[in-house]
Amino acid sequence: MDPVLIGEILAALMFFGVIGFLLIGFPVAFTLAGVSLLFGTVGLWFGVFDPSNFGSLPNRYIGFMTNEVLVAVPLFIFMGVMLERSQIAEQLLLTMGKLFGNLRGGLGISVILVGAMLAASTGVVGATVVTMGLISLPAMLRAGYDPKLATGVICASGTLGQIVPPSTVLIFMGDMLSGINSQVQMAKGNFAPVPVSVGDLFAGALLPGVMLVLLYLIWVIFKAFTDPASCPATPVPPDQRTSLGREVLVALVPPLLLILAVLGSILGGIATPTEAASVGAVGAMILAALRLRLSFSVLKATVISTATITSMVFVILLGASVFSVVFRMMGGDNLVHEFLGTLPGGRLAAVAVVMIIMFFLGFILDTFEIIFIVIPITAPVLLALDVDPVWLGVIVGVNLQTSFLTPPFGFALFYLRGVAPDDMPTSAIYRGIIPFVALQMVAIVLLFAFPGIVTWLPRLLAG
Repeated sequence: MDPVLIGEILAALMFFGVIGFLLIGFPVAFTLAGVSLLFGTVGLWFGVFDPSNFGSLPNRYIGFMTNEVLVAVPLFIFMGVMLERSQIAEQLLLTMGKLFGNLRGGLGISVILVGAMLAASTGVVGATVVTMGLISLPAMLRAGYDPKLATGVICASGTLGQIVPPSTVLIFMGDMLSGINSQVQMAKGNFAPVPVSVGDLFAGALLPGVMLVLLYLIWVIFKAFTDPASCPATPVPPDQRTSLGREVLVALVPPLLLILAVLGSILGGIATPTEAASVGAVGAMILAALRLRLSFSVLKATVISTATITSMVFVILLGASVFSVVFRMMGGDNLVHEFLGTLPGGRLAAVAVVMIIMFFLGFILDTFEIIFIVIPITAPVLLALDVDPVWLGVIVGVNLQTSFLTPPFGFALFYLRGVAPDDMPTSAIYRGIIPFVALQMVAIVLLFAFPGIVTWLPRLLAG
């Protein structure tokens, strides 16, 4: 049999082998590396894989550790965890709940708006969902909200941190797409390509993030008019209205200033994402100190949590590097190129197929796992088909929000299940996210139909 064909068959089997082992329950990072080594050994036996290819891994790992762009990841995680522990999220939720309480669906509206603000200032999905679940879910249930609507709003709003800048997912994708785009352009004879930066992805994701927030708000308002019993008003007692204006200012101004300092400096070209992330980390500690929440125990817990989350992400990245080497050296990238490049419908059809694959992978894999596996395999082909790298990165980010919401392994569902009342059925949480997953699909369709939603702001900022 042709060695090229054998290699492509092994590459395809390796991909499905990884999925199979993950379904059994093996840890992701070790599954990626272990299955890749196993198939690399089989490829060596068939003469279609050279183990010397693993010699590139140490340099790749050192590149990860010395990459200045990726330094922003632990800094943004630190900022998010510190803000969560300083109870700014709690103050925002309580204040916004009072502000919109007189409206039908007001609590749902306040959760979405607070979720958007937390996404722009923390970006930590788990902390956001747990915080809103602990504070808002009991209040919504006491007010008579439909449990499905209440849980759906909390889970969906909590996942906005995956697309609203500063998103750690966009940082990794920006770094990956930058390198891939440079290689693709040089292979096409363009030795001075327009660089793709994390800041470009942040700018491109801003309007889609706002669009998602508006879609969620429209759904809650629609429910308030068509099914008032599902989201009744919660009037604020008269004695609490007098101080409401001051409470709103105290709750909103500090996080808004931090958002403006971080995102404004990046989008304005004043600072790199890493520099802005360091400002955000220091700003989060200042806000915690102003709230008298900054102590050694809080700082220690924040650092440990930051190290844990960062280590988890980078260990997955290291395992994915082994997978990428074996997959590509056995001809898997050629297999993907032939498949996507020959689809009827051209580049949009190729992007649509990749989006569908990512959507279904979201049922069993985490966001980082998907981008570390799929982006290195598919992005070179899509960018060679002249797909805009910023548009591609943003639409992937919107798509991968669903990985937090889709069972059986939707992490937002697990986070909320852990803090929800015991008498709330898990089925209510699962059914509650269905309309919001559909809204995310609507957002993807809109981005396909109107790519300027993504590309307009980066081009405007670039002059």
